[in-house]
Amino acid sequence: MLSKTKKTKTIKDVKIHDTDTGSPEVQISLLTKRIEELASHLKKHQKDNHSRRGLLSMVSDRQAQMNYLQKKFPKRYAVLAKKLNLKKKS
Repeated sequence: MLSKTKKTKTIKDVKIHDTDTGSPEVQISLLTKRIEELASHLKKHQKDNHSRRGLLSMVSDRQAQMNYLQKKFPKRYAVLAKKLNLKKKS
């Protein structure tokens, strides 16, 4: 679970305008942070299958958001992918 300070910092890093909280960039970056935290949890607790299922759901949600962003706004996608060190799988 992301703390409020981590969440606001993440939003501040990728927001498009001052009141931006729902753009694809913000959603992808928040999902990425949650995925990173959950992945580190699963390294310690390998048999936690309920969290693993949630992780897979978050990864697929992020992939769908990335596909949308790449299709509609390729320049914004490229900037975000570079900022978050994400690569699209073929």
